[in-house]
Amino acid sequence: MTAASVPPAQGLLGTIYEKPSRRKNAAFACFSAGNPLGFVFGTIFSGIASDIFNWRASFFLLAIIYLVFSVLAVFTVPKDTTPKEPFTWETFQKLDPIGVVLTIAGVGMFCAALSSGDTAPHGWKASYIIAMLIVGALLIVAFVFWELYYPHPLVPMSIWLDKNFSLLMVVLLLGMMSFSVAEFFLALYMQEVWKWSPLTTAVHLLPMAIMGIIVNVVAAFVMHKISNKALMLTGCFGYLLAFTLIAVNTIHSSYWAFCFPSFLFAVVGADLEFNVANLYVASSMPVHQQSIAGSIVQTITKLCQSVSFGIGTAVFNAVGRSAKVGGRWDVATKPYSAVFWFAVAASGVSIVFAMFLTIGTQGGKEKEVEDEGGDETSG
Repeated sequence: MTAASVPPAQGLLGTIYEKPSRRKNAAFACFSAGNPLGFVFGTIFSGIASDIFNWRASFFLLAIIYLVFSVLAVFTVPKDTTPKEPFTWETFQKLDPIGVVLTIAGVGMFCAALSSGDTAPHGWKASYIIAMLIVGALLIVAFVFWELYYPHPLVPMSIWLDKNFSLLMVVLLLGMMSFSVAEFFLALYMQEVWKWSPLTTAVHLLPMAIMGIIVNVVAAFVMHKISNKALMLTGCFGYLLAFTLIAVNTIHSSYWAFCFPSFLFAVVGADLEFNVANLYVASSMPVHQQSIAGSIVQTITKLCQSVSFGIGTAVFNAVGRSAKVGGRWDVATKPYSAVFWFAVAASGVSIVFAMFLTIGTQGGKEKEVEDEGGDETSG
């Protein structure tokens, strides 16, 4: 349901604030702030419910929260004035059902193989693991070719001709791959190795929410003044520093020395990248493509999360089986540290792609774009 609600919300914001402005920057900063706030407060509420009752209670609590927001949405979301089309075979074809099946089956099989390869009876040599990897990869390739020629593609390939959009998506993908897997395994590390309760873990994640508010407020005030390429690079380096800190963390390390600053830098990376990417979609894409572009942003982040969890699980299991006593890390910490080093690698690669961006400021009277020489000119 998140995938169904976020792109229309982004499209609505882009339609309401058609022209670049500081107010538009503030609106999209508030929109982006939902990411860290939702993550942290969702974790806290789930931790409280789990501590008082059991793990099932957290899902009931989330269901109640969603019900409240659904009722609020009925009275607060602006009415859609776009002419409606009757549901016919032609409109059904516009949903690209074959493309949907190809991408879900392809990504699902590929991720399932990645996450199950180490735990299969014969490891990566298991026939069904090899089959899922090959079939999943082929289905993903088939999806790309299908989208190139289908008249109503789920993901219009023409949108990738915009160089900055493509680069932003690659940088965002690598950043979210590192962020998702690192924060998940760090929370798991706190509970499994440090033996913290879910509520204690959630409370220690609270700095992410506070930092998220600060970063989004700052972003709203500087995106029309500072090159957004510089902001993206700042986000990439924020990720790199954050995950390096937790990668060198040990079982006896202080939370305040490693995890606390890591949370702050990770939020800087996530929020700056989301702000720049979301505002670029809203400012540079035609109005009729903004929801599509927004859905691509959400699709990429969700798919990369699935892939990153598959890779992270494979790394965790492989290192966990072969971990030996000795070195900087104890046996319990070594598999977690290996996952964090994967996050470091992914965020490091994102810096390379961010260097090729040519985005200037966004949200002023005129959108600015850097030329190949690095100077800013009005777009």
